[in-house]
Amino acid sequence: MPLKPITANTSGEKKIYLLKPRGFCAGVVRAIDVVKIALDLYGPPVYVRKEIVHNKHVVDELRNMGAIFVEELEEVPAGARAIFSAHGVSPEVRRQGQERDLAIIDATCPLVTKVHLEAVKFAREGYTIVLIGHKNHDEVIGTLGEAPSKMILVESVEDVDALNIADPTRVAYLTQTTLSLDETRDIMARLVERFPMIRGPKSQDICYATENRQMAVKGVSQFCDLILVVGSANSSNSKRLVEVGQNYGLKSYLVNDWGEVNPAWLEGVTSVGVTAGASAPEHLVEEIVSALGDRGYRNLEEVEMVEEDVRFSLPPELAGRGLTQLQGISPAQATQA
Repeated sequence: MPLKPITANTSGEKKIYLLKPRGFCAGVVRAIDVVKIALDLYGPPVYVRKEIVHNKHVVDELRNMGAIFVEELEEVPAGARAIFSAHGVSPEVRRQGQERDLAIIDATCPLVTKVHLEAVKFAREGYTIVLIGHKNHDEVIGTLGEAPSKMILVESVEDVDALNIADPTRVAYLTQTTLSLDETRDIMARLVERFPMIRGPKSQDICYATENRQMAVKGVSQFCDLILVVGSANSSNSKRLVEVGQNYGLKSYLVNDWGEVNPAWLEGVTSVGVTAGASAPEHLVEEIVSALGDRGYRNLEEVEMVEEDVRFSLPPELAGRGLTQLQGISPAQATQA
């Protein structure tokens, strides 16, 4: 339920429902700030393995500030400074960093680190781990690397049906943090059917921000004709928001910015919902709201589903420089695992 009732658009005037929470989550804020602080402390160049977060506008901004983005650590000069992205890396990548004598700053989201630690724990206890996630996503690749011989990736109920596990009494599951709640629920139900003794994490792996943004789309769905989701095409949580809207019968589109909005989408539309994935900057949302206003959508209602007040501390590599906590509270407090 929203924090205050949503007003139905009964007048037929053009209206925007601006969803909240939207945009940057605590893990994204932390990762972006880590790059900016590193550039300020050490000066450019600072190398970043993969996109620090999955948003082209953010990456372009940091690149202009002196960050150099690489696909693999072998592209980083020996002894240089490198940052791991918010999506996390495998132990093999960490080993490569040590071999190249790189000064590593780890910007992995603490909620992703939580999943990695769970994978290590279940593997040590002799469980076969079923990881629910999307193949080739950076986060999934890193998690699989924690226990490659003991972990199996599934993306669908059909994948669960195809599982052949030697000891069905020793099965555990984990999930990618940015999945659709509805999609994961169906997969989980089938896992429990097939493996009644299956174990899972003490608290769900899908992160608070992903859940909150999906719930906001669901909450406003009956009031909108169209949902615009601001985010990049390689952003998992942004794509899930589009899927949630579509599952509720809404025309739903993912756009990097206003330049990707097709005017034909707005034909006959009186009520537009606007939200943003967890790695999309707020100024892109503001530009879309302004552009919609120029096209007659001047009635704006902000719909807040839940207050977000999650903050993460800086990684130890920067905290050790005498810097204070970033945004307030510790990862342990924020994770509430």
